[in-house]
Amino acid sequence: MNNYFGFELIKKSKKSKARVGRIHTPHGTIDTPNFVPVGTNATLKAIDSVQADALNIQLMFCNTYHLMLQPGEDLVAQAGGLHQFMNRKMPLITDSGGFQVFSLAYGSVHQELKSKGEKQSGSVLKISEDGVLFRSYRDGNKILLTPESSVDAQKKLGADIIIPFDELPGYHVSKKYLADSLARTHRWETRSLERHLLNPNKQAMYAVIHGGIYEDLRQESCEYLGSLPFDGFAIGGSVGKNHEEMFKMLDFTIPFLPEDKPNHLLGIGDLKSLESCVKLGVDTMDSSHPTRCARHGLLFMRDKSSKRVLSSENRTNFGPIDPTCYCYTCANYSLAYLHHLYKAHETAGVILATIHNLHTMMTIMSDLRQAILEDRI
Repeated sequence: MNNYFGFELIKKSKKSKARVGRIHTPHGTIDTPNFVPVGTNATLKAIDSVQADALNIQLMFCNTYHLMLQPGEDLVAQAGGLHQFMNRKMPLITDSGGFQVFSLAYGSVHQELKSKGEKQSGSVLKISEDGVLFRSYRDGNKILLTPESSVDAQKKLGADIIIPFDELPGYHVSKKYLADSLARTHRWETRSLERHLLNPNKQAMYAVIHGGIYEDLRQESCEYLGSLPFDGFAIGGSVGKNHEEMFKMLDFTIPFLPEDKPNHLLGIGDLKSLESCVKLGVDTMDSSHPTRCARHGLLFMRDKSSKRVLSSENRTNFGPIDPTCYCYTCANYSLAYLHHLYKAHETAGVILATIHNLHTMMTIMSDLRQAILEDRI
């Protein structure tokens, strides 16, 4: 542990690989395991930073790619960094921008879990040793993103945890392509780390473990990146075409990671995955799933089930969304009222549903931490 970042292991489960810990950062402590909602454009969809703090969202994810294009990392730096710009009091993590660039070409992690990760006609124009030349989705301008420019941008954004530049190959690429990509990604991540260490800026850097669903490549990635002075480890790349492949990959990958540093699963956070990933040893995981579901009227329950707000039976349900929930929405409004708001296309409905879904995610993770402490999972 250095004087601004460190991981404290509190408890290892006797029943699984699950563990409870704390990540210490300049902007506060993150209890693990935990869920990390995604605020793509320096905000969570439908709620602001004050509401996010009130929900005790201890770590929020922001996307470097989008922020580089709008409003630009220089403007954010001029504002005093992301925390000042978005009035965020608690920790932030930013990615390298590589995920968005490559997901435009190959599809997102969510699409891969639905077996849709085939190569698309995307904005990536050229991949070279220097980096990736891509076309901005905003204005069509050509932009070269390199390990150095990605780190420089994240320095200006000023998040507590930053990510090195990496390639995100799709699920359907050949193993030979994946092996070549892994070697290049390791070179890019090494360059990213070297750039970061020139000016640590009280920021931690997590390596990104790649290798697709192949155990030998995942082990190679863990061993190589684990030999370098990264502060933590993110598990990225293709995680498989379904949940079963993802769980299998995590089962053989996580034991290769250093136990004294935190790990993070990139791009996963659906209700079905939470407990299984925690049991396999995942410390934190991020996703836009809860806020996206709220916008589409899917409400989360503490028992990890869900209900659709527009179901006809909710029209006259004057109770809360979830009788076991104590969030702002459930304490003040009925399911019938939310049903009405969605029917009337009122923005307030999405706001209230978002508050509820995020609160439920935080509650589920708190329940899981307690279950680990009591050796129930």
